[in-house]
Amino acid sequence: MSHLLASATWKTVQNTDYTVAVLPWGATEAHNYHLPYATDCIQADYVAAEAAKTAFGRGAKVVVLPCIPFGVQTGQLDIKLCINMNPSTQAVLLADIVHSLEVQGIDKLLILNGHGGNDFRQMIRELQARTRVFLCTANWYQCADRAKFFEENGDHADELETSVMLHIAPNLVRPLSEAGDGKQRTNRIKAMREGKVWSPRPWTKISADTGVGSPYKATQEKGKAFLDAVIAYLTDFLVEFANADTTNLYE
Repeated sequence: MSHLLASATWKTVQNTDYTVAVLPWGATEAHNYHLPYATDCIQADYVAAEAAKTAFGRGAKVVVLPCIPFGVQTGQLDIKLCINMNPSTQAVLLADIVHSLEVQGIDKLLILNGHGGNDFRQMIRELQARTRVFLCTANWYQCADRAKFFEENGDHADELETSVMLHIAPNLVRPLSEAGDGKQRTNRIKAMREGKVWSPRPWTKISADTGVGSPYKATQEKGKAFLDAVIAYLTDFLVEFANADTTNLYE
């Protein structure tokens, strides 16, 4: 498939005039008792592939790069086999990838993030001044309004992520009867509790099971409906992005 670099051959790649690259970026971390460590990678990969496939069919020459499997886990280093990649390391890796794209004539890159601990905005601010490649980023899970699809709040191995995994890879989801409740302990400081002041969450102090948000109301049907909305949104973006003159974006 010419929109997936991992499965494309050199013959296909050399004959395709790609204009947009999509870089899924996940993490390797515990996801409660019922979801696999690679959840963030599986989801980001799936969303990128599905959106790119449809966009490619609409004429956008989009290619999905292999997913980066390691994210920022500095608050989870005491959880066995949560693999941390510091933001400074991510910035160096991203710069190398962007340089490769630039010298090969691919001048647009979307970093499709699948992990809440990753934040590429400041890296892009710094790197954009040194490259001709137009850089942008999106959290795939924020490309549709979760409130329209899910009943429970949360942000890790919760109803949303569990529903999505039930649709994408049900064989990797343990029975919900085995899942923890995903209850998050409350911060004692009012401004932090309200989200007006931020600090990293030390994961084992906020959650007994590594989840944040109840997964018990998750269903495959909810996951499919949410993903359909996300993928439709990202497909439209990729088509518009591929056709855009990024030197003249403002009216």
